[in-house]
Order: sequence, then structure tokens, then C-alpha cells
Amino acid sequence: MEASDPSNTFPYPYLFTTTATSSSSSGTTPSSNSTLTSSSCSMDGRIWSKLPQRLLDRVIAFLSPPAFFRARCVCKRWYGLLFSTSFLELYLQISPHQRHWFLFFKHKSLKNYILNKNNNSNNADINTDMSSSCEAFLFDPYDLSWCKLSLANLIPSGFSPASSSGGLVCYVSYEAGPKSLILCNPILGSLIQLPPTIRSRLFPSVGLAVTPTSIDVTIAGDDLISPYAVKNLTSESFHMDGGGFYSIWGISSSLPRLCSFESGRMVHVQGKFYSMNYSPFSILAHDISSNSWWKIQAPMRRFLRSPSLVESKGKLLLVAAVEKSQLNVPKSLRIWGLQSCGTTWFEMERMPQDLYFQFEEIEKGNGFYCVGHGEFVVIMVMGTEKALLFDMGTKRWQWIPPCPYVNGGGDTELHCFAYEPRLATPVTGLLHQLTLPFQSYSG
Repeated sequence: MEASDPSNTFPYPYLFTTTATSSSSSGTTPSSNSTLTSSSCSMDGRIWSKLPQRLLDRVIAFLSPPAFFRARCVCKRWYGLLFSTSFLELYLQISPHQRHWFLFFKHKSLKNYILNKNNNSNNADINTDMSSSCEAFLFDPYDLSWCKLSLANLIPSGFSPASSSGGLVCYVSYEAGPKSLILCNPILGSLIQLPPTIRSRLFPSVGLAVTPTSIDVTIAGDDLISPYAVKNLTSESFHMDGGGFYSIWGISSSLPRLCSFESGRMVHVQGKFYSMNYSPFSILAHDISSNSWWKIQAPMRRFLRSPSLVESKGKLLLVAAVEKSQLNVPKSLRIWGLQSCGTTWFEMERMPQDLYFQFEEIEKGNGFYCVGHGEFVVIMVMGTEKALLFDMGTKRWQWIPPCPYVNGGGDTELHCFAYEPRLATPVTGLLHQLTLPFQSYSG
């Protein structure tokens, strides 16, 4: 795991605030205070040598993943902590699993894949193109720092990341037909396979919800009704929990009429999956327990551009650009929250106008999408590697420093997912009960 310090090479002002608070008006980033604190603290090595091992383990369990993997280089015992059952049990008990980080992948878009498949009869070359997702970049929004994760020889070719939850990333096969899914813990390099879906699909939307004792996966839309046509008809659900209950890809109720899953993403909030519906704009909601779908009307739906759904602290948010030129209202980027009644929205934030002008100049009408995690919202500009970070707590807007491990160019682009790095994911033990042999996808 390679780490990098923040880089302030972006051509525009780095920090914007929507309110004049004491923490944001100083113009400092969260990393400045932490740097001063860490550089002024030290401990005599003789003290470390006298500490009980159990106490040392508790200290190590609180380390962030990059710091933990650096600490493993200290001695043979610390290196073996990752394989110690007692340490992992302690880690699950006391480790603060609230690191609201983001995971970026650089790979080709689905449209490029379709074009390559139609124009290139060599499947080996296509699979080679898809292997560009063998690198991941972990972004820490608190320190504005990057880490590089190598996934080489881990993810089979022909798979791409589709969703994430509870420290796991769900990869879905590209090939049309029953979908194969793989759950991966990228910081551990572990894989586990789910049973293939029942229905044949092309590029469905995927929702993943993982807790320490349960896992829920929902795949919806893009039903193959013929070798040359797809239609959004059904969804399939996978559930397994520690209580012994499981349901493997039961067909749920039919999807609402005139629904579209163009974004390919679902957001999980309090037992429900939400997905953006296009033409016209609305929100598709799926209750996991009742296995039912319905639509929620979007705010200002006639004036929205590039709407995205994100999760923030257990709430569903809608982020979109608003363009009401006919009513002489300035263009802006706004954030709405879904009220507890589940049908109406209220406006929470607006991007500062001067920052929106800069954002609009970079975006150039190509569109954007958003990913939320905890108090943070990342706004990715499509076709570029540039992104904005909004802190819901401090009301600060910041340009994310460029990832030093990405060279740019080509027809690949960065794809962002909310990610909570974990050294242990107990739910994978439930999946081992399925006793599925791992298949080879070498192509």
C-alpha cells in the first residue's frame, strides 16, 4: 500500500466555504493540525518494549489501514497480526469503523467496452482492456491524502466494480447472461464468489448492503428479452444473515413502469435501496424486507441536470445542477434531503456561485456524478480526473488534490465508491457456508 501526501497543484482556489465559521475561515485544511500533533509526539523505545502485548494490540487496532500495514514491517509478530484470530476479534470490538473514505478505480466505461466488443473479435484483447481495474486508489478525505492498492492477479478479467459496503467491493461480470458476482476486500486481497443470478441481464444496477452479520444484494433492470434487446422488468435479491436465514436470488416484484437505471448505481439507506430514474427524473425505491418497488417524485425535476443520489449519515440526499434560465434564476448546484415521510424533499445546501462558475468551466456540460459517505460528498466530473469534496459538517467545498498515481489520458476514467477500509469482514464467513467452488474467469 503506497501513500502520498496531498498535492495542491490544481489551478483554482483550493478551499471554499458556504458559511463563515471559525474552523473554515482560517483557510487551513484538516491535515495541518494533525501534522503538527503527530510530529511533536514521540515515545522512548524502552517503554514500548515493556508494554503488555495485549495493550500493544489494542493500540495497533486503532491505527488507520495505511499505518497498520506500515507497522507490520516492524517485526514478525506484528506482521502476523493480520492472521491472528485473537487480534481480529479485538479489532472488531474496539476499532472505530467510521472511516468515511473513498475508493477510486481507473477503468474503461461500459460504452467503450461495447464498442470494443463489436469491433474486435479477439476476446483476449477485450479481457486485457478490462484488466485496467487492477489498481485502486484509496482517498482519505480527512487528510486529503492518497494510497495506492495493487489488485494485480486478484480480480479476474471481464469484471468491473459496481457497488461497495461494509469494507467489501462487489464486482460484476461484463458478459451478457446470468451475472457472476465477486465480493472483494481490496486491502486484504481476499475474494469470495456469490452464486450466479437467475435472470439473464446486460448491464444491470447493483445494490450492496453489508453488516457484520448480514449481506443483501439487489440486481435490477436490463433484462435480456432477446439476444438483441433489453428491458427493465424485474429485480433479483440475495440475502444471508447470521440467524441462518438465506434467500438466493429470488425474483422480486416487477419494476415500476417507465423506469430507467442509466446510472447503474444504487444507494442503501435504512433498509432500502434507492436508484435514480431518468426520463422523466424520479427516484426508484426498493424496500428489502417487503420486496417492493415504488417511485418518489424528484424536486424541481424539469430543471435538473446530472442528478445523483448519495447517502450521508443515514439520510438520502439528491445532488444536481439546477438550470432555470427561463425564470431568470442563476444556475447552481444544490443538495436536497429526503424528509422522514419519504415523499418530500427540503433544500440543504448550494454551491457558492463563484465556485460553480469554475466547476461549470471544467465540466463543460459533460455531466458529473456524486458519491456520499458519512459527512462527505464527492462530485466527480465526467471525462476528467477532477473532483470536488464537500464537507457537510463544516460546510466546506474543496478541490480534491490530483491522484499522484494516475497519469491520465486514454479512454479510461476514474470511478468513485464510498469505502470503509476494514481488516476483517465477518460476514464473509457466512458466504463460505455455501461451499461454492471458485470458478476461473480467465476467458
